[in-house]
Amino acid sequence: MSDGVLAEVLRGDRVESRHGGRAVVVDAAGRVVWSMGDVAAAVYPRSTVKALLALPLVETGTASRLNLSDDELALACASHNGEAAHAETAARMLSRVGRDVGCLECGTHWPTLDSAARELAAEGKVASPLHNNCSGKHAGMICVACDLGIDPTGYISPDHPVQQAATAVLAEMTGAAHEDAMRGIDGCSMPTYAIPLTALARGFARFGGGVGLHPDRAAAASRLRAAVAAAPFMVAGSGRFDTVLMRHFGERLFCKMGAEGVMVAALPQLGLGFALKADDGGNRAVEVALAALLRRFGGDVLQEADHAVLDGLAHQTLRNWNGLTVGAIRAVVSDR
Repeated sequence: MSDGVLAEVLRGDRVESRHGGRAVVVDAAGRVVWSMGDVAAAVYPRSTVKALLALPLVETGTASRLNLSDDELALACASHNGEAAHAETAARMLSRVGRDVGCLECGTHWPTLDSAARELAAEGKVASPLHNNCSGKHAGMICVACDLGIDPTGYISPDHPVQQAATAVLAEMTGAAHEDAMRGIDGCSMPTYAIPLTALARGFARFGGGVGLHPDRAAAASRLRAAVAAAPFMVAGSGRFDTVLMRHFGERLFCKMGAEGVMVAALPQLGLGFALKADDGGNRAVEVALAALLRRFGGDVLQEADHAVLDGLAHQTLRNWNGLTVGAIRAVVSDR
């Protein structure tokens, strides 16, 4: 099955580029409501599944015993910009179990937000693993390990008890086997497992609506959704799509971008899960496409103000360095 077109890039009134890809919407029972392209083919979910990986943080009671705040729980689900508040929150999480930045095994990169990187450099400082966009996810796993009396060293290994527990949660939530043969290594050095796009959407239909989940897991998912809604800045940061969308919708929507053009979302009130993948890895394509699909399938959940936000995200103006309007990127996916 060939993939379709998620989005088109216009220069003036002419189409200059097209982003191909696939997308799927599933209901609370895991049934496909709508799809485009080969959604049975496996993709690496990358960072889209961070909220699922954070479920043990709540389910084990660690979050409660450590009195983790909304900011800290949201950061555990994040791919953040590395802004000062992000790094400080990651450090605070580690301090709750008597650890520091030296315990993180995610590697170091400069803040992905240019202004945050320049500010750090202007202060004569250098980046640390706290600025890694995945530091919250890693800090969450370290918290679980230490709280349960497990040595966190090597927590990024597929064989580490905390990593094995998290992988089991992924398999249970998505319904897809997470086998060694499908395992790759993510940018932050944790495992990432290729699964069908439909399974990924199913996982977030369950995460959003709680249908078919044990009450403890449904409660954990609800707690994480509430934290993300209360602290959307922590999930991404200044100017980021995830933060903008969840700041507007609150608990009515969960969404998460992953590397290489993967995106997921959930509409808890409708029990719907969404998963998209751009063939060329372009994040901008799945952003506009998701906005269009939310507009199409949001039904009575959407209000007039919601449509205005989604319309703006599904058709984004492109400007050059002089601020001149040169074109746009628009969703095509919802027209199919």
